[in-house]
Amino acid sequence: MKFYKMHGTGNDYIYFDCMHTQIEHPERLAVTLSDRHKSIGGDGVILLCPSDKADCKMRMFNADGSEGKMCGNGIRCVGKLAHDLGYVKGDSCTVETLSGVKKLDFFISGGKVKAATVNMGMPVLQGEKIPSLFTGDKIVNQPLVADGETYYVTLVNMGNPHCVVFVPPENLELEKIGPAFENHPAFPERINTSFVRVIDEHNLKMRVWERGSGETLACGTGACAVTVAAVLNGYCKRNEEVCVSLKGGNLHIKYADDAVYMTGDATLVFTGETEI
Repeated sequence: MKFYKMHGTGNDYIYFDCMHTQIEHPERLAVTLSDRHKSIGGDGVILLCPSDKADCKMRMFNADGSEGKMCGNGIRCVGKLAHDLGYVKGDSCTVETLSGVKKLDFFISGGKVKAATVNMGMPVLQGEKIPSLFTGDKIVNQPLVADGETYYVTLVNMGNPHCVVFVPPENLELEKIGPAFENHPAFPERINTSFVRVIDEHNLKMRVWERGSGETLACGTGACAVTVAAVLNGYCKRNEEVCVSLKGGNLHIKYADDAVYMTGDATLVFTGETEI
């Protein structure tokens, strides 16, 4: 079957066009194909599927086979794939996800999508709906003990649950602290965790540990969550664009009154065939 290796800000997945073909057990496929030494390599597998609610549907599977509800970098590539393969026309489309239908506006050059802005909707901030064992309308700068140390966390769900910690990320042992957050008993469905340095009110730098994938070069929902958390903590301003710097590049996020908007690249790396 033909596959498309694509990335958004370095967050790379293996994409399959399933608009007319079904793949059985995609979770097993994700585990096998994500191996960077013995297979194609990627942060997981994403399927472009038909939808009765939107122009197309995205199904996303992490490298451990778990299915994700949303992927900010992946949805831009899904939009690009749907557009470039001719399934959608014009400069926008809608994509169904397990977190609802999202609208994308494309930046097109030479007939191909190069980048997109995604309406990510409003953040969920209530502690129980993250989900977490924290209670309250907003969980902002609250203490949490992980790996024997106390961290102050802000919780945001942007289709995926995120824990945001404002500590300098450069020298953290993420392979050690990341799993301590991911599997913390305070988060019954596990959690994605971002560690953030505030450069100024328009620039943030982060590293992210994603549940099911480990440290990744970028995380779209994570960059959105980090920006929302920065606004809630008074580091950034509402309705102003923030540049979030990740290992794989930059994402531009605006926490507006009506939604969180994310702008970033969508890149085809190569195509190939694999036996499944």
